[in-house]
Amino acid sequence: MANTNNRGVCVKEEEIIQKWKEGLSKNKLAEMYRREFNQQIRIIRSNVRHRHDGEFITNYESLAHIERVIYTFLKNGAT
Repeated sequence: MANTNNRGVCVKEEEIIQKWKEGLSKNKLAEMYRREFNQQIRIIRSNVRHRHDGEFITNYESLAHIERVIYTFLKNGAT
């Protein structure tokens, strides 16, 4: 199940949970998520027609997303 952000970029929640279970911190996950997200935005913007599409996110916004995914996972019963 992919998480589709309002900016049209998909990042799998399962990947976030798996890496978190492996021991990566939330801050490190947020940094990785931000880099991947912004890279996808750069790819979208590389087309002249879409040069103004999408917005880059900050580390704070990516941390908010990571925490939301982890807390939802814990709330639904961590396995």
